[in-house]
Amino acid sequence: MGTLLARVAVVALAAAAAAVVVDGQMSPAFYDATCPALQSVVRRGMAQAVQKEARMGASILRLFFHDCFVNGCDASVLLDDTANFTGEKNAGPNANSLRGYEVIDAIKAQVEASCKATVSCADIVALAARDAVSLLGGPSWTVQLGRRDGRSASQNAANTNLPPPDARLADLLTRFSDKGLDARALTALSGAHTVGWARCTTFRTHIYNDTGNAAVDAAFATQIRAKACPSAGGDGNLAPLELRAPAAFDNGYFQDLVARRVLLRSDQELYGSGVGDGSTDALVRAYAANATLFAVDFAAAMVRMGNLALTGKNGEVRLNCRRVN
Repeated sequence: MGTLLARVAVVALAAAAAAVVVDGQMSPAFYDATCPALQSVVRRGMAQAVQKEARMGASILRLFFHDCFVNGCDASVLLDDTANFTGEKNAGPNANSLRGYEVIDAIKAQVEASCKATVSCADIVALAARDAVSLLGGPSWTVQLGRRDGRSASQNAANTNLPPPDARLADLLTRFSDKGLDARALTALSGAHTVGWARCTTFRTHIYNDTGNAAVDAAFATQIRAKACPSAGGDGNLAPLELRAPAAFDNGYFQDLVARRVLLRSDQELYGSGVGDGSTDALVRAYAANATLFAVDFAAAMVRMGNLALTGKNGEVRLNCRRVN
C-alpha cells in the first residue's frame, strides 16, 4: 500500500511540474519536436542495464549526483582526461568507485541513431537517473530538459565540492546550501543510499572507531566487520548501503538511520548528531514512518538539483559523451 501511495503522490507531483519552464530555458517538452522517441530510448536502455545488473540503477543515480554537484548537471563527469584538463573520473570521490559510463555511452549511441547531434549527454544522464529510480521501485518525476554539455571538467572541483563519506552535518548543510539546496533536500537526496553498495575503505573508520553521537549499533558493526571489512586489507570489499533490500528503492535507509545501522558517517550525521536545529532528525523520523512523504520529497529534490544546469547557448551538445566536440 505504501508503494502505491508513493506512486500516486509522485504522479501528482509530476503532473504539477509538467508545465514548468525553468528560467525560460528548460522544459519537459524540449525535445518533443526534434527527438520524440528520446524518453522511450533512454527508458529501454536503462531497463536493459538494470535487468542485467540491478546495482547499475544505483550507480547511474550516483553518476547524476556526482555530475550535478560539481559544476552543475553538465555531463562533465563523463569526460576523459585530455592534454588541456584533468577530468573528474579520478577525483577522490570517484576513482575506483563511480561506474555506469558504458551504460550512458550505449544509450547515447541509440539516441544519436535516432536524433543526431540533438540531445545533450547531460539530459540523457538526468533521464537515466529518473528511470533508474523508478525501475528499482521508487518514484518517478517529470524531468526538465534542455541542458547543455560542459566543454571542460575539473578534478579539483570534484574533490572540493563532493561531500566525503565522513562529512559532518555542518559541512553537509553548507555544501548543499551552496547549491541552493536546504536541509530537507539534503535529507531526501541522502535517501538515495537506500540502494547501492559502498567500499570498505569508505566506511571502515565509522564501523570501527566512531563513538558518541556517531556510534554504530554494536551487532551491526560486528556483522559488517566479519563479512565485508576487516580492520586491515580488503579496501575494495563491498557491502550494501541498506542490508535488507539494497536493490529496492524504499524508505528502509531512514529506518536504518534511526537504528544506527548505516555504513557511512556522513549518513549517520543526519540523525542523532546533536548538531544544528534538529531539522534533519525530524525529517529522518518522518521519512522512516512515511514512504510516500519520502518519495514526494525525493522527487522534488531531484528536480531542484537537476536544474543546476548549463542552458541556452552555453556549452554544447556532445556527439561523444567522453570528449568535447
